[in-house]
Amino acid sequence: MGTIDWIVMSLTMFTVIGYGIWKTRQNKNIEGFLLGGNEAKWWTVGLSVMATQASAITFLSTPGQAYNDGMGFLQFYFTLPIAMIIICVTFIPIFYRLKVYTAYEYLESRFDVKTRSMTSFLFLIQRGLAAGITIYAPAIILSSVMGWNLNSTVIFIGIVAILYTVSGGTRAVHVTHKIQMTIILIGLVIIFILLLNMLPEQYSFNQMMSLAGASGKLDVINTEFDWKDRYNIWTCLLAAPFLFLSYFGTDQSQVQRYISGKSVGDSRRGLLMNGLAKVPLQFFILFIGVLVFLFFQFTKAPIFFNENQIVAVQQSAQAEEGNQLIDQYNGLITERENFYQAYLNNPDDITNVAALQDIQAKEAIIRADFKELISTVDPEAETNDKDYVFINFILNHLPIGLVGLLFAMIFFAAMSSTASELNALASTTTVDIYKRLFNRKGSERQDLIASRLFTLMWGLIAIAFARFGTLSENLIQFVNIVGSVFYGTILGIFLVAFYIKRVSSNAVFIAAIITQMIVFYLFWLDQIGYLWFNLIGTIGVIVLSLVIEETRR
Repeated sequence: MGTIDWIVMSLTMFTVIGYGIWKTRQNKNIEGFLLGGNEAKWWTVGLSVMATQASAITFLSTPGQAYNDGMGFLQFYFTLPIAMIIICVTFIPIFYRLKVYTAYEYLESRFDVKTRSMTSFLFLIQRGLAAGITIYAPAIILSSVMGWNLNSTVIFIGIVAILYTVSGGTRAVHVTHKIQMTIILIGLVIIFILLLNMLPEQYSFNQMMSLAGASGKLDVINTEFDWKDRYNIWTCLLAAPFLFLSYFGTDQSQVQRYISGKSVGDSRRGLLMNGLAKVPLQFFILFIGVLVFLFFQFTKAPIFFNENQIVAVQQSAQAEEGNQLIDQYNGLITERENFYQAYLNNPDDITNVAALQDIQAKEAIIRADFKELISTVDPEAETNDKDYVFINFILNHLPIGLVGLLFAMIFFAAMSSTASELNALASTTTVDIYKRLFNRKGSERQDLIASRLFTLMWGLIAIAFARFGTLSENLIQFVNIVGSVFYGTILGIFLVAFYIKRVSSNAVFIAAIITQMIVFYLFWLDQIGYLWFNLIGTIGVIVLSLVIEETRR
């Protein structure tokens, strides 16, 4: 980045964060710190819910997902609006009626303290890990591409998120989320417009879409059933709703966003806003990835999108083999342009379609060979470059000034999710652990100080997780995998609490422990797609709790 980009990024970031800290600098009690005084209007709730979910991982990873695999990830979100309606009807009224600070308070009134504490503990483990991932994921990409020190990048993201979350609590999260999400959406629209203007002028938009379709990038629905396939229509219709119900209905990082609304109506409208906007937003981000794919069909893409790894290969003992692959790749790119011209002039010719797909298959083989070479040079190197596609495009092909704004957007997305997570972790630790088990008669001041200290504690833990992190997955999938290992069990406990009144606390407690062990085992086997963990966990708790309850009678 040039000087102008650094100035734009720094001014944007520190203006927004400074405003958030100044605007919310006074919190006199725990209600103000954890619930923001229940002042949030519905659009604030909606934007905050959206910003919590839409982390830097979304904006760095999703376009790369579409670049490689097409629009199929969109089917994952088809059932999200239905989940939002169920939560609005069932979850929100109960949380408001009981005036809870956390979702898990309800479980003690329905069951007992051990069930509440266990569910809180499962959440703390899962969300504590996720907080580390939301810091580490953008940090490793930014540090690798920009040559920044990884630890310094991790610490910077973590410390800034800690500062305004400790300072203003939920209100600070809401205030900054509104501005951050607005800047993020503006940045995406600007990129979309620029990409449309960067496509070759000699071809129409319909021709470009034809090329994307022939390349398999516009396929949204996959009807083939496969237990190991993460994204087919059956997985997304049958299993994904349980992930959404658990994430938005029982995960405190989301629950805290909407129970701080002014009323039940504001919370419902905010959540429905997210449900209705999320699918179009996700489509938009994925489509940007398709446009990036089309752009790179006519502008030479690197053989590997993290170009520092290319340099590492060229400076190693395998330099000759690496240069041979690069020469093959460059020759193929030149050949590809001729095939594309023939295809676009006559897309209905089956011969042209076959030739296009054949040359893309050859390109994929060369890329795969180069990735193997990267692993030979450095066995610890990350060879999944999906997450580097979008940032490579931003750095190398966008105008000066806009690069700085988009880097600020990436940092905002990282900090917004991290702040929500720290706020939720502190709330759960304070209300469900500290106040319930250790200091039930503490004063308002003691509770407020504890909340701030727990926010700081979880921030430092998240930074520690991030510093020792490693990537083995596409980022947006990795976060969902971590959540899915725990979400089914948590959701099962809540559904039993809401709908099956005859089940006692001991039955659901034992069922939850057994089910969680089963899910851990299935995760270790790695034989089914992660979305099924949510369905298995939920059904497991419900069925086992009923069986255990019946055997006790």
